[in-house]
Amino acid sequence: MSPPRLFLRFFRWYCHPDLKDHIEGDLMELYYERCEGSGKRKADVQFIADVLLLFRPGIIRPVKEYNHVNQYGMIKSYFKIGIRNLLKNKGYSVINIGGLAAGMTVAIIIGLWVYDELSFNRYYENYDRIAQVTKAGNFDGKYYKGQKYLPYPLIEELETSYGSNFKHVVPISGPGGWRGVLSTPEKKITKTGMYIGDEAPEMFTWRMKYGTTTGLKDLHSIMISASTAEAMFGNVDPVGQAMKINNNTDVVVTGVYEDFPKNTEFYGIQFFEPWDFYVEDASWIKDQGWDNHFLFVYVELAPNVTMEQAGANIRKAEMKVIKDIDYMKDELKYDMDILLLPMADWHLFSDFKDGELQSGPVQLVWFIGAIGIFVLLLACINFMNLSTARSEKRAREVGIRKTMGSIRRQLVSQFFSESFLVVALAFVVSVSIVMLMLPWFNELAGKDVSMPWQQSWFWASVGIFIVITGLLAGSYPALYLSSFNPVSILKGTFRASRFSSVPRRILVVIQFTVSVVLIVCTVSIYHQLMYVKDRPVGYSREGLLMIRKKSNDFNTKGDVLRAELKNTGMVTEVAESGGDVTAIWSNNGGFTWEGKDPDLEESFATLNVSPEFGKTVGWHFTEGRDFSADIASDSSAIVLNESAVKYMGLKDPIGKVIHWDNRAWGTNTNFTVVGVINDMVMGSPFEPVKPTIYFTIGYERVLLVKINPAVSVSEALPKIGQVFAKVIPDIPFDYTFADEEYAAKFSTEERVGKLAAVFTCLAIAISCLGLFGLASFVAEQRTKEIGIRKVLGASVISLWRMLSREFVILVILSCIIATPLAYYILYKGLEHYAYRTNIGWWVFATAGLGALSITLLTVSYQAIRAALANPIESLRSE
Repeated sequence: MSPPRLFLRFFRWYCHPDLKDHIEGDLMELYYERCEGSGKRKADVQFIADVLLLFRPGIIRPVKEYNHVNQYGMIKSYFKIGIRNLLKNKGYSVINIGGLAAGMTVAIIIGLWVYDELSFNRYYENYDRIAQVTKAGNFDGKYYKGQKYLPYPLIEELETSYGSNFKHVVPISGPGGWRGVLSTPEKKITKTGMYIGDEAPEMFTWRMKYGTTTGLKDLHSIMISASTAEAMFGNVDPVGQAMKINNNTDVVVTGVYEDFPKNTEFYGIQFFEPWDFYVEDASWIKDQGWDNHFLFVYVELAPNVTMEQAGANIRKAEMKVIKDIDYMKDELKYDMDILLLPMADWHLFSDFKDGELQSGPVQLVWFIGAIGIFVLLLACINFMNLSTARSEKRAREVGIRKTMGSIRRQLVSQFFSESFLVVALAFVVSVSIVMLMLPWFNELAGKDVSMPWQQSWFWASVGIFIVITGLLAGSYPALYLSSFNPVSILKGTFRASRFSSVPRRILVVIQFTVSVVLIVCTVSIYHQLMYVKDRPVGYSREGLLMIRKKSNDFNTKGDVLRAELKNTGMVTEVAESGGDVTAIWSNNGGFTWEGKDPDLEESFATLNVSPEFGKTVGWHFTEGRDFSADIASDSSAIVLNESAVKYMGLKDPIGKVIHWDNRAWGTNTNFTVVGVINDMVMGSPFEPVKPTIYFTIGYERVLLVKINPAVSVSEALPKIGQVFAKVIPDIPFDYTFADEEYAAKFSTEERVGKLAAVFTCLAIAISCLGLFGLASFVAEQRTKEIGIRKVLGASVISLWRMLSREFVILVILSCIIATPLAYYILYKGLEHYAYRTNIGWWVFATAGLGALSITLLTVSYQAIRAALANPIESLRSE
């Protein structure tokens, strides 16, 4: 019987030499006594405990100190030898430095991008104490969260009944803002604005260039961005200057704030108007009850109040009020909760699906971040592979150094110094490349990142980055090369063991496994994007202009404008709608119909349109007819989309009566279904089309103009602009194309696809670079063997097959490992989309064939070059 060998060796390693024999004798004697008395298992456990308890000062051997005459000289010699090796083997040096530089470039760019994402909204000093108020409730037997639009009375309720929880309660008119025309007698420009509570500048700590953060307390004030102030007034203080908004609202500039960075909530908002003015101007707002959800509410916690405490206090804020309101009695069954969403979660963790908080954009951050880590890992693998592959050439050097008295720690230090030298050179090269690539990357990624040279954390990160990369790249070569036996090396009997190439093979497999996974993911992202882009949208986007009605002149001169536009011959039809055709602006309930399931929690997208809407957008009917201005009864007619018919369970929808009782719209009316259209994709193209009802009542806020397909857009736009200048001269002709707005819905996925494609190409290039170096080394190592085989009659094809076979086998193994891994990643990534493509076998086959083709192309150059070499040259030295 013997004690656990590992712990016995551990004891012998750490114990002081003068004490080892005595203590070990006592340990062994005690161990044997315990075996006889308690059994071997208990004796082993007690032996392990004794060994660990003995690991203490007084018993641990002292650390040996090696006193060198000139420590600086030794370190200097390490770097001299490293530089000589780099210059002596220029080909391998270029591959090593180039591969590491490419990997570092990707890692640095992705690191800057990830930092930009993770620091989103940290521009605001009260970041940790700001939250958005949201709602949740029980629908269809499930607890749904994520309702961000809130009712107007909730603002007063939070301020009066729960004011002690909050320092500020700030409402806004909705995310994204609205386009408005700012004008002075000299200039007119169109900018994006927002109605916001007067406490917002202080709460969000706007950085004021002119004026103070109290500027929005005046009902007729406006606060503008620095860039807007420069465009309107030049480089002067504009505070006190008069302006007009949409040519009908007089305001005075009370403050100028610095433009918000791209990674902030209010980026792109160029002016703010007081929320109180919005309430006074839009008289309908004060009449709204708890059943109309149309605004956002932000809060800042009061001092000494935590997010959890405030959230618990306001949770039933709505339910306590609506239980006594007659028109909200039916809402009690939903048991609504008021929740707080911290600012830290707004950007990366604010996606909701089926009422559950999803990872959101943070998935993209981790995905791109993982690519950066893997690409850097691939570059480090190249370094390790080439360093260990050339081990025999460094073996004699190691043997001589050991014979001259070098200990292993010194050899490890030497090889690590060479590693850090290569890493440092690669870092310099990579930083130069990053500086050249950043403008292109910012345009591709929609970012505004830069090298933070002035930040101390950046230089600390650079140091850590170089150290980690140096250790990662140099650890295996340093430990492997320093372990050679000097006797066998100097006798000339040293040969790398038959298993010495196993680690290199494993690293090659890891390289190409990562590369194949990236290829599969990139191809699948592109396929998913094309699948959704090719989705039928139910209307014609080409040549369709959307123009926001920024002035009442659009209503008073609407008929004249429509007639003038059609008379140009450039326009086929003009219509109005309550929102863009590329977005859902309104959702409503309160609909009843014959045969409705009483437990159905109905929610429909609603859009009010003019009778010409269908002809303008080109929607397609499956049943019934379009609206008609000549039929008076069409004021109470509705058109349904296919999803609405299916949702309502209507068998023969034409002529069916739908009753709508809605306080917010002021309706308690019967509507008759006159038509059913193909689903129009107005919301996210990645999600199912929402059941939608189209009316001819209500507000029309958008003018839709269909350009004549027989004329070019470049010819039509100037003439359309002339009509607007003639009929509505006070408002600039601002428009958006429906197809461009629709295409913008794919911007995130397109950026992910492009970034993944670029980084995948770099990963493949790095892998091929390493493979090229390994193939060169193998061909060089087997030069004499190839010469002998040629003399004996071997053909070029057989030699090429011999040299390529091992690499092909490794890549096939990589494909086998990568397939289930890539499938899992894709499955988890695509389940986020309701409208998604299937993961086809051809994606994996394409990636595998691509990897094999790249491998053969990379290896074949060196293999064929070696096979074509004159055998006399390789055998002459014999």
